Amino acid sequence: MHFMPDVQPMNLVTVDIGGTHARFALATVEAGRVTQLGDATTLKTADHPSFLSAWAAFAATCQAPLPRAAALAVAATVKADPIRFTNNPWTLEPARLADQMGVDALTIVNDFEAVAHAVAQVEPEHFLHLTGPDVPLPASGTISVLGPGTGVGVAHLWRGPQGAHVQATEGGHLDFAPLDAFEDALLARLRARHGRVSTERIVSGPGLIPIAETLAAMAGQSFTPTEDAALWQAGLSGADALAAQAIDRFCLTLGSVAGDIALAQGGAGVVIAGGLGYRIRDVLLRSGFAERFCAKGRFSAVLAGLPVKLIIHPQPGLFGAAAAFALEHS
Repeated sequence: MHFMPDVQPMNLVTVDIGGTHARFALATVEAGRVTQLGDATTLKTADHPSFLSAWAAFAATCQAPLPRAAALAVAATVKADPIRFTNNPWTLEPARLADQMGVDALTIVNDFEAVAHAVAQVEPEHFLHLTGPDVPLPASGTISVLGPGTGVGVAHLWRGPQGAHVQATEGGHLDFAPLDAFEDALLARLRARHGRVSTERIVSGPGLIPIAETLAAMAGQSFTPTEDAALWQAGLSGADALAAQAIDRFCLTLGSVAGDIALAQGGAGVVIAGGLGYRIRDVLLRSGFAERFCAKGRFSAVLAGLPVKLIIHPQPGLFGAAAAFALEHS
């Protein structure tokens, strides 16, 4: 006779740390899955000198002591020691962190590794169809996950008979490959500034600025330097024609990059993620994203056969960090 182990629910704090914000929530996991995710508390990284400062600030908002377990999704390479964030000045010392936080169990994953874990567990209603066959994501094979934000994250999820496996990557730092005269000019402008030009220089929130600069220069227009957040707002609202045109170009390049990642990873499906991806969902649907995704020469038919989705779960990073914890500690 075989006895099933008595699996008890476990409470934890789940955290999603990006370049601009750190999000915290309480979660419950059981038998390798997330069963509950509480409301998120969002703190600006610039308002706190360290992660531990932000952790204490979150603890102060809670009505009870924090659970002695935590999961962190971080916009950084998690194999480093210390962990240094790509787009904010915080550092983490993995060997000391659990003691510093006052927890007994700790999982740390890359932010897009967390998103890929979320892709593996969230319900079908948390996906919006973008292009390709309007079918669910495949139950087996590789699903490529990428998305723009302060930077651009890339990971992949492999599903097979033994379950799901997630792999973080640094695919956002691949070389940018132009496809037309505008992108040739954009590459030349960025190469003059940076030397090597990665896709993250363009397919990210700050990337809208050099796109708009290049459009203005090619049209003989002036361009007034501004923060990328203001440029996105002006373009999405329709208040600025140049900014709106820049967002359309951004969507084209995102389509090209997504197709490249799917080819490189052998993807059987693709998921676009990130806060910026969700924000531009309506533009993506009417843009040239789909055409650029498939514009891969002899592999165009292969790319056209892949379902491409946008994850619309409100907190995929928090959910995914908790999901990663659930698998590690199940």
